[in-house]
Amino acid sequence: MAEKTDWEARAANLLKAELKRKGVTYSQLVEKLAEIGIDEKEANIRNKLSRGKFSAAFMLACLQAIEVSSLTL
Repeated sequence: MAEKTDWEARAANLLKAELKRKGVTYSQLVEKLAEIGIDEKEANIRNKLSRGKFSAAFMLACLQAIEVSSLTL
């Protein structure tokens, strides 16, 4: 079984890939999250993604904000 850090890296890489695929910057993600009622700072998002430490709820909110309807794992 993979260590926790492996799963964190996979989650972060998955979210980063979707942002890249949609052409969304961290700054734009902040704006899109605000549109759905989530207040985040760009620095906080950058830190969460670089560490891979964020909740499933945060990931789902980001995916919703950038209009991702399906993922391939």
